[in-house]
Amino acid sequence: MNGSPVDDFPHPGVGDVLVQCRDAARTFGRGETAVVAVHGTTFHVKAGDRIAITGPSGSGKSTLLHLLAGLERPTSGEVSWPALAGPREIGLVFQGPSLIPALNVVENTALPLVLAGVPEERVRLTALAALATVGAADLAERLPEELSGGQSQRVAVARVVARAPRLILADEPTGQLDRATGQRVLDVLMTAADETGAALVITTHDPAVAERLSVHRDMHEGRLLDPAEERS
Repeated sequence: MNGSPVDDFPHPGVGDVLVQCRDAARTFGRGETAVVAVHGTTFHVKAGDRIAITGPSGSGKSTLLHLLAGLERPTSGEVSWPALAGPREIGLVFQGPSLIPALNVVENTALPLVLAGVPEERVRLTALAALATVGAADLAERLPEELSGGQSQRVAVARVVARAPRLILADEPTGQLDRATGQRVLDVLMTAADETGAALVITTHDPAVAERLSVHRDMHEGRLLDPAEERS
């Protein structure tokens, strides 16, 4: 994975805080129609972490992940990236279909590298290496419409891996897949995080997915419960 957009940034050491939420909240709308998606949350992710954030649909998991990734700004509180050069070192695997229909698999995988200004001669090689990491090199020339759901998710993971992020965030990556396919995608995510040295945070409502990660946090009605609340 040499030649990625983040290669020039220092590698965080084990235990370094990659992202920190301090009483971060996110509200959509105003007045009587306002919806609090995430209440004031204090939470951090360290290098090497493997964290599952569990909870039902609508509990605020996706919004929290978007705050961690810098895609959403907190309405109050703050989100910072102490050991990173900002959100550019974070890769996000979205919940739903995210591949561009007009681009083939290797072009989809390479797109973030092109946008990051990686030299053209390195782009395709890096994208193919990322596809090989997730076991999808044989899909390189296919269009998204020719892929199964599991194959599409593997390519989405490859697109993130190509950037060699320090933190991988995956939003319900198995939510639209059958159990066997979902477990294979999860295997790919875990392997990709191990091979790139990235921390990994996965949101899920599936206990079988959560048990694969070492740290579990539960989210309920926009509140990330602390471990004492989760045990009660």
